[in-house]
Amino acid sequence: MSEKEKEEGIYYIDAKQLESFMRDVFIALGVPEEDAKIIADVLITSDLRGIESHGVQRFKMYYDRIRAGIYETKTKIDVIKDGPTTALWDGNNGMGHVIAYKAMKTAIEKAKKYGLGAVAVRNSTHFGIAGYYSLMAIKEGMIGITTTNARPSIPPTFGCEPMLGTNPLTVGAPTDEEFPFLLDCATSIIQRGKVELYARLNKKLPKNTVIDDKGEELRDPQEILDKMLERKACLLPLGGKGEETAGYKGYGYATVVELLSAALQEGIYLRDTLGIKENGQKRLKVGHFFLAINIENFAGLESFKRTAGNIMRDLRSSRKIPGKERIYTAGEKEHEMSKKREKTGIPLNKSIQEDLLTMQKELGLTQYKFPFKS
Repeated sequence: MSEKEKEEGIYYIDAKQLESFMRDVFIALGVPEEDAKIIADVLITSDLRGIESHGVQRFKMYYDRIRAGIYETKTKIDVIKDGPTTALWDGNNGMGHVIAYKAMKTAIEKAKKYGLGAVAVRNSTHFGIAGYYSLMAIKEGMIGITTTNARPSIPPTFGCEPMLGTNPLTVGAPTDEEFPFLLDCATSIIQRGKVELYARLNKKLPKNTVIDDKGEELRDPQEILDKMLERKACLLPLGGKGEETAGYKGYGYATVVELLSAALQEGIYLRDTLGIKENGQKRLKVGHFFLAINIENFAGLESFKRTAGNIMRDLRSSRKIPGKERIYTAGEKEHEMSKKREKTGIPLNKSIQEDLLTMQKELGLTQYKFPFKS
């Protein structure tokens, strides 16, 4: 632990202990044990890979939504359509991680038999990092593509009203290296979870990432979160504001994700993802799309992995700008962070520590001993 981390009160917690605690919290909330294991694994995978915006930092959000009755703890999936290579599911407002895990698993099974497998899901909920599900396909020697829509936060080019979610478009593929290629990112410059993280750390956001309802720049994270609740703040799409730096590209890709995550499913889209009332209860629904491509139905797997590895190595060995010692390929930094955090544990700031202690106290999980106190 660095001196700065000591000053900020950061503690490192063993990943297995943290995963076990999250699992037991979900079980105590009424989530079946097998489902709780899936959710905890998705969250801890995010933290291990250094994607702190979607791991334990989001844990309290799920906790609060379950207790408020926004999510169904017992996930019931209805199969609306099922064909050789495709399926359409209704998640009935269950736990998004569980729905997504089972959907990609089904896509993989179809791809093993027919070469391609695709599952579209409606009426699901937030499912954590999209890359987790692409990794599932990678482990089976396949290309994995995952999309999900989300609450409106991105404006159209020349607009200042949040309309599209941060809408990740995630693609992963195996290589012959120690780690796969995995591009897991939002179609916005910065996502809501990162804004929440900056708020926890009391840090200003980078310039040119968020605008208000007049098109003016915002940088204070708490102000942004407050204004987002009022629909008066927008996270800018990849490329930024306007057309000069090609913001229309991020806007366009976010729209592609919306189509794949809503139109195929006859599901919720744009403003309706803010929440709809059902029997007097607010529901926060989203849709997902999962595609598994069996590489063996095209090139041989080993040949593909070798070529993919060569592409990665060639990219990393290309000429570097002065002062920079290294070029990375997608998934490399996350792989290195995972190896590191398996040894050091997961860093928890004071705000997350308070969240864990609150949940522990409210649920009576006294078997867990944390090194920090409120």
